[in-house]
Amino acid sequence: MSSIRVLTPAMRKCGFLIAAAVLALSAAAFAPYEYEGQWGTEGSGNGQFNGPKGTILAVGSRVYVADVRNDRIQYFGTTGSFLGKWGTAGYNDGQFLNPHDVTYSPRNGFIYVADTVNNRVQYFTRNGSFVGKWGRQGNGPGEFREVWGIATNRTNGRVYVSDKNNYRIQYFTAAGSYLGKWGTLGPSIGQFYWPEGIAVAPNGNVYVADVGNHRIQYFTANGRFLGVWGTKGGGDGQFSYPVAVAISSDGRVFVADRDNNRVQYFTAAGSFLGKWGSVGHGKGQFSHPWGIAVTQTGLTVYVADNYNHRIQYFRRNEPAVLSASVGRIKALFR
Repeated sequence: MSSIRVLTPAMRKCGFLIAAAVLALSAAAFAPYEYEGQWGTEGSGNGQFNGPKGTILAVGSRVYVADVRNDRIQYFGTTGSFLGKWGTAGYNDGQFLNPHDVTYSPRNGFIYVADTVNNRVQYFTRNGSFVGKWGRQGNGPGEFREVWGIATNRTNGRVYVSDKNNYRIQYFTAAGSYLGKWGTLGPSIGQFYWPEGIAVAPNGNVYVADVGNHRIQYFTANGRFLGVWGTKGGGDGQFSYPVAVAISSDGRVFVADRDNNRVQYFTAAGSFLGKWGSVGHGKGQFSHPWGIAVTQTGLTVYVADNYNHRIQYFRRNEPAVLSASVGRIKALFR
């Protein structure tokens, strides 16, 4: 004769709380991002912008912005308080011509800048003191035809550069010694049509915003093709000129979908997770988002809202029920 187990009220309550906690955990994984704040207006004063693009977060406490048409780098606190700047228009050390991207290397503490029209990379201390540079115009190793995107490997310090009009990615040591390259012009896997934004995942894989092909491609650290997603369009997982990419510590991939005026985010292999944004000038709206940065935890995302000449930041809306539910479950099992 089979035994029948009767669920007590306490057991039923516990089961309900476990289910609630599981649902809360699931919701946290796919929680939407909500507008939290912004800073910047059009101009050339401190904290103003003229076409901000590349944006990065350094050491969790500073936000660096490539202020493209002001030919400078500005940096701020995490909620937009102005901290400093460097750069003027020109060809000399510490000067720029339309710098399109900026990145930080925790390996050596330097800030690397894609000095686009000067066809070079320059790097600096965190406060903007010039350290070194490399590159010139051309199509040979270590030469560029417009440096658009730049990213570093947090572990070994390698610097990856999207060489836009040579339709390739090049990579270097932290001091600029050439290591390798991959990519040619075309629509096939491993080929590019205007590679711009670039990011390195915690595992060393390299993600590239293949803008003219309206897709994201990703590769091993040495350029072996791993995967691709995206087609031209306005649906979930489609793009209209994806120009920038950022990756959180858990591998989620955030993409500035420029002409769709939105941000989309995905798993490391490209499965769609969520999106936010629409065209406009209000809070949470965009006019050509062109740069993106994410905190290591993935809780906060910074977006360079190019034509609105501002930085907006968003925070993931995590369910408040999660910690309370887990605590009550623990109490029941004591």
